Amino acid sequence: MPSPQRIAVVGATGAVGQTTLKILEQRNFPVRELTALASARSVGKTVTFKGESIPVKEVRRDSFKGIDIAFFSAGGPQSREFAPLAVATGAIVIDKSSAFRMDPEVPLVVPEINGALAKRHKGIVACPNCTTIVTVMPLKPLQEAGGLRRVIATSFQAVSGAGVNGVAELREQTMAWAHGEKPVVKFFQHQIAFNVIPHIDKFGEGGYTGEEMKLVNEVRKILDLPNLAVSPTTVRVPVFTAHSISVNAETERHVGAAGAREAFSHFAGLKLFDDPAQNRYPMPILVEGQDDCYVGRVRDDISCPNAINFWVVGDQLRKGAALNGVQIAELLIQ
Repeated sequence: MPSPQRIAVVGATGAVGQTTLKILEQRNFPVRELTALASARSVGKTVTFKGESIPVKEVRRDSFKGIDIAFFSAGGPQSREFAPLAVATGAIVIDKSSAFRMDPEVPLVVPEINGALAKRHKGIVACPNCTTIVTVMPLKPLQEAGGLRRVIATSFQAVSGAGVNGVAELREQTMAWAHGEKPVVKFFQHQIAFNVIPHIDKFGEGGYTGEEMKLVNEVRKILDLPNLAVSPTTVRVPVFTAHSISVNAETERHVGAAGAREAFSHFAGLKLFDDPAQNRYPMPILVEGQDDCYVGRVRDDISCPNAINFWVVGDQLRKGAALNGVQIAELLIQ
């Protein structure tokens, strides 16, 4: 049996931090001692773990003494400042921010795809962006079945991917509409209730956003295909939880819809849910709270003989963030 670990969760009061605590408990991860860390404004709050109320402490330079594994889910600036300090004390950092993902010295890990890389860490293991994880899960079995030549991905991302402020904004705007009041825009660039916003993150070179370029670069790194052609569009939609991605994947060798379904159905962490005649296909309302990513609407691309269209949905707070991190920790203590 793995030895009990002294665990720190940085960003313990946030959506991903809270989900990390739930998943550690649900998967019976061997926790010897838990330290909940967050910014100074969260001091005085508590989080619950295995029925116990844990006080939240301010994350400081000396917060990681004696810690074995530190989960970071507080954002890039905090990870860049505190993760190296945690490593210096002997902790292994599992980071869910974008701070280290493209560092060639840091493994970017989805356990079902490239889990062996986790143990080659030099103190930090990075988790991909939530949209990347949901997208790459079905791409890996397609890569194994026929190779990958080109990927076109359009995401439909839930507001909880933007944190608690995103959730609050959708709820408040929906309630305002229900009461005949004008929805107030405070967090997103535009009203999100009953609307879709066709960009996430800031625009950059060529009109692509930071979120879109994360998808391009991270998919290439995870699949070890540095020259893979990836064309991304990311969209924010008025859904509370679970990201959906419409994918067109062109393979080097013919796979076909039947071959793709076969590949998807045997890949760990992926559930084939594909019966259009019975209106059975993945939807956020079905996938919320699930660990697996669900894939359906699998069909041949009528415009390209070696391409497949499919629709994949994953709970971005679980597999897209917290679960992926806990799975990495499980690999590390085996």
